[in-house]
Amino acid sequence: MGERLKISRFARAGFWLAALAAVAAVLAGWGSRRGWWPFGLGFRFLSWSVVGASAATLLALIGLWATRRGAKRGRVRAMGALALALAVAAIPLSYLWKARSVPAIHDISTDTENPPAFSAVVPLRKGAPNPVEYGGPTVAEQQRAAYPDVQPAFLNVSPVLAFDRALEAARAMGWRIVEANPAQGRIEAVDTTRWFGFQDDVVVRVVPAEGGSRVDVRSLSRVGRSDVGANAKRIRAFLARLSRSS
Repeated sequence: MGERLKISRFARAGFWLAALAAVAAVLAGWGSRRGWWPFGLGFRFLSWSVVGASAATLLALIGLWATRRGAKRGRVRAMGALALALAVAAIPLSYLWKARSVPAIHDISTDTENPPAFSAVVPLRKGAPNPVEYGGPTVAEQQRAAYPDVQPAFLNVSPVLAFDRALEAARAMGWRIVEANPAQGRIEAVDTTRWFGFQDDVVVRVVPAEGGSRVDVRSLSRVGRSDVGANAKRIRAFLARLSRSS
């Protein structure tokens, strides 16, 4: 009985270790977003949370085995520890899986031959590791292979009306509008990610086309070699919202 009780303490240890791993995962993004530390250290916190969650999972499994014939409270604690540990590990592991399933690029455009150029946001990118210049055919080829659905939108309305709808959609997306230039048909904005607070820049270009207007979008990350699919996802969401407003 004493030995079983001693082993069942693994359940308690697993629960608290899982809780610490959860705190580390939350701080990883929250601290980076608030500028308490660089995002690289935030990613390190995230890796620590995975290690902690893995250890907590092992302890919880031992606790479940130790309480299989009684110690209801310890068994409930072990089950809670296991659930929490798996939930904590699932977030960064899914992020890692996603990163490996997409190309290591961070600049996505609906027009890869003549991508919309940035202007107003350029001063805001001072010191950003990723350049504002487009990566050329290599990036375009990787994008076409990974995101063939990222294509320009064609609206059967005038460029003036298309611009207004694009600006409305950009605001509805929650982007911070840096410049809206109807004369040039260009909208530039900044979108901040929720977890780590990464700032990605977006430019929308509206030009006349046969039967109406063509809308192109380019989304560029300021940091990180890979955007883990975030820019393509952002463009898809914007174009879907734009199509609903038509």
